[in-house]
Amino acid sequence: MLDKLISSIFVFLLSLVPTFPNQPLNELKNNQTTIIFVGDIMLGRSVMGKAIEVGDNYYPFRKTSEVLNNADITFANLENPIVKNCPGTIGGFKFCTNYEIANGLTFAGIDIVSLANNHSGNYGLEGLTETKKFLSDNNISYVGDSNLAIKEVNGTKFGFLGFDYTLKNNLDNDLKLIKDSKGKVDVLIIGVHWGDEYKDEANSLQRTIAKKMIEAGVDVIIGGHPHWIEDYEEINGKSVYYSLGNFIFDQMWSEETKKGLVVKLTFDRTNLVKKEEFNTYIKSIGQPEIVD
Repeated sequence: MLDKLISSIFVFLLSLVPTFPNQPLNELKNNQTTIIFVGDIMLGRSVMGKAIEVGDNYYPFRKTSEVLNNADITFANLENPIVKNCPGTIGGFKFCTNYEIANGLTFAGIDIVSLANNHSGNYGLEGLTETKKFLSDNNISYVGDSNLAIKEVNGTKFGFLGFDYTLKNNLDNDLKLIKDSKGKVDVLIIGVHWGDEYKDEANSLQRTIAKKMIEAGVDVIIGGHPHWIEDYEEINGKSVYYSLGNFIFDQMWSEETKKGLVVKLTFDRTNLVKKEEFNTYIKSIGQPEIVD
């Protein structure tokens, strides 16, 4: 009699456990995808010089690589061509870095970079071609060449695009690319180079462009170029970070240009379920670290 009672209680308790037909329990835990975004990365000029001086090719990423590697996808804006025989400079606005320093991108776990900015062409078409080859050879995807990069994680397709509004404005063409790309992915994320340098709020053009891009199908916008962290807003429930500021740079002449924002977004399939933000500060030239 007691055995039957215990058995009945056990069956009853089992009936209270939720079931998910045709979906193993381990799959339920693996639907989430984390993506980390960082601001502008410039590995040339005095940043490269400092890395060479201290004899550490990974110097720029030494204090942040653990955080950047802790995601399924890590996305950055790369502000310099990668040129094998990059000459060392300490000034000017013509950027490049050599292969050895660029290997830090892999060390830091960066999976995809945007080349849509006003410095990718500093060494002409030849330098840009060399940069793309280096990235591809090191399994780093790139966007900004009117191309869609797709990363599939846990069965969800995340698409990435890059646009530059500092040198030109092809909004109509960009909106068409966005609409075409949206049909190929589940979540569409874009990096945009825009805005006024050294401002902490987006201008009216940024806000207008962001609204149109969201309406065209973009799910997340990550901005760069101002070298300062700018404001955040949601448009139709979609996240817009107008500028994450500097991540790795050598602009040590002001407090704001030493600051950056690292954003970590967690998706449950296509739903954005968590946002985390980490502040960075460049205490030593070209080397950011996470701060409170």
